[in-house]
Amino acid sequence: MLFDLAYILIGLAILIWSADKLTEGSAALAKNFGIPSLIIGLTIIAIGSSAPEMVVSAVAAIGGSSNLAIGNAIGSNITNIALVLGVTALITPLLIHSDILKREIPILIFLNIFASFLIWYHGFTRADGWILVLTLGIYLTWLVITSLKKRKQDLLLTEIVDELPQDMSNSKAALWIILGLALLIFSSDLLVMGATNLATRMGVSELVIGLTVVAVGTSLPELAASIASAIKKEHDMAIGNIIGSNIFNILGVMGVAGIIHPPTSIPAEVFYFHLPAMLIITIALFFLSLDFGKGPRLAKSQAIILLSGFVAFNWLLVTQIHTS
Repeated sequence: MLFDLAYILIGLAILIWSADKLTEGSAALAKNFGIPSLIIGLTIIAIGSSAPEMVVSAVAAIGGSSNLAIGNAIGSNITNIALVLGVTALITPLLIHSDILKREIPILIFLNIFASFLIWYHGFTRADGWILVLTLGIYLTWLVITSLKKRKQDLLLTEIVDELPQDMSNSKAALWIILGLALLIFSSDLLVMGATNLATRMGVSELVIGLTVVAVGTSLPELAASIASAIKKEHDMAIGNIIGSNIFNILGVMGVAGIIHPPTSIPAEVFYFHLPAMLIITIALFFLSLDFGKGPRLAKSQAIILLSGFVAFNWLLVTQIHTS
């Protein structure tokens, strides 16, 4: 078991570093080739923030561990909102100024319902995976078009452009892309191997390991990014990182996993517990961000509610394991 935990911890450490370097190199190379900074920030940076979840889920699906991939996507979304935003808002209240962000939270709720319907109605087939990935393409197109129209009016868009890497040569950018991608795949394989072995040794399902250990681990980059943004007073960026990551988790992470290797069967608790929990947490974020009519913002009182939700979800998860 100690070796399995070591694989997981080492895999997570390399995963986080390599995803950051891959994203940094890709963004710099795109900028050097004249792609507008705003488009880079809305696409490459956004995809890069979900690269750990996406590659881990892809590697898990290739190895036949599709339930671990689904658990990673669902667990990461719950962790991102309840833990990451909870901790960030506890450190400093988050004000929401962005019009785009105010629209994206309802979109996230809709996509939660949409993905849940696909899984419930079809049992999540390869066709459903393609539907989610195509929906991601439509969403990105809408986001870029909308943002280009509002680039001088929306604070979030300014913050996105300001965060892009500056003055990196093409050779260095290419090196980070190659090295980052290679290590991302290697570390994901290491993490998935440790996680699946740990699940076997503990007598729990890969789904549960995906919902907990893997989900929290792959959400660490979002936690670091959101706290850093909040400290720099980039409140919209702190929340935007989470909303964007969760949308990519639903459409990209689950979609890619479904295309590669659709699950042969989905445990019943996914339908009556995990998916509803993800939806409830997301709806709670929407109403809490209104700050009881004072908002839009997330204050410390809302942070405590979100963190309590994270504790409650994991307590119910543990209780479920012991009673099953």
